[in-house]
Amino acid sequence: MTFALWALLIGTLMVTMVVSGTMLGRLALTGAIVYLALGWLLGPAAIDVLRPDPFGPTAFLETGAEVALIISLFAVGMQLGIPLGDRRWWLPARLALLSMAAMVAMVAAVGVWWLHLPLGAAVLLGAVLAPTDPVLASGMRSQPGTQPDPLGFTLGAEGGLNDATAFPFVVLGLGLLGLHDLGPGLLRWWAIDLVWTCLGGLAIGAALGAATGRLIVHLRSTYQQALGLDVFIGLGLIGMAYGAAHACAASGFMAVFAAGLALQRVRGRAGSAAHPARMAGEMQDSVQAFNEQLEKVAELALVLMVGAMLGYAKPLPAAWWFVPLVLLLRPVSVLASAPLGMLALPQRTMICWFGIRGIGSIYYVLYAVRQGLAPDVAATLMTLTLWTVAASIVAHGLTARPLMKWYVEQEGC
Repeated sequence: MTFALWALLIGTLMVTMVVSGTMLGRLALTGAIVYLALGWLLGPAAIDVLRPDPFGPTAFLETGAEVALIISLFAVGMQLGIPLGDRRWWLPARLALLSMAAMVAMVAAVGVWWLHLPLGAAVLLGAVLAPTDPVLASGMRSQPGTQPDPLGFTLGAEGGLNDATAFPFVVLGLGLLGLHDLGPGLLRWWAIDLVWTCLGGLAIGAALGAATGRLIVHLRSTYQQALGLDVFIGLGLIGMAYGAAHACAASGFMAVFAAGLALQRVRGRAGSAAHPARMAGEMQDSVQAFNEQLEKVAELALVLMVGAMLGYAKPLPAAWWFVPLVLLLRPVSVLASAPLGMLALPQRTMICWFGIRGIGSIYYVLYAVRQGLAPDVAATLMTLTLWTVAASIVAHGLTARPLMKWYVEQEGC
């Protein structure tokens, strides 16, 4: 395609993104469903304009998914106004750790017993499909503030945390396949890949987010310096948090999420003086507004690519039963981490169902393929991941509005 045709295509997609947000409000559809269908239409299965071959050189696709994921994690972090010490974080933390581990174990068991995969590949498949997506769950995400809706807060916080906590299980699967050093007796995996990556990333991101926010507010309120260019604050903080975490062998995803959380909390810590508090609020609102728009562009690009990549999926009869099984395993994993007494029935029902798969799964399967998986294993994991993500986008997208209506009615009783 020529540059002019690409410009026409991209411009049309951008306008479609805006128009569909208004038109789809009257239908039981989401923007992601439209992007997925457009991607499939533009991909090799139909018009053959987009050719994102996930079995070819994947560095570009992996980087695109990585960028989209860190943008989404920063965005969801900025929407969660509850401090990390608050007890309301306990449920998302349990879901991101216990539910994640249960999901990996169940999918791995299915992979070994029914798909006849090697143990490492089965664990890797479970790790790829375990994280939920905070971008595609944005329709149920809570509004910023210290008193968010419990459902929206839980789904958003879980999606932000488990995109990072999936990494230790991904490298565990790679290690069992001989593609990553787990250390004697899994010591390196426990100490570095599990504990340090998560906690280190959290500490680095929180420190950078808080320090950056307070510095900007101080310069603006005291010296009238560092005014404007709030867009660069968000982008710069994302880059600093992600880069610093990687330099320290910690989780860049956790660092970016924590940086968004810390920057959002600067407003509440600006003090009782009106001027610093106003400066903090203006900065946070400006950064958040830009990042939400950037998040929507990232969603459009990545879901479009997923739709196009479906044309490269290998014929795999097991996908017909595996995909619905994975979606139905979500409630089991939630029950494993949140006993019956923890939640009211409406909240439990919604959290059990809306374990949406998306950008995190795509990034991790591309990352795994680039580590040197055997071709047959790579084909199986890629095919099952693509179809699971596509099915999740459609199934959860079609049920989001009617179930949210039911949830609101139940909560209002």
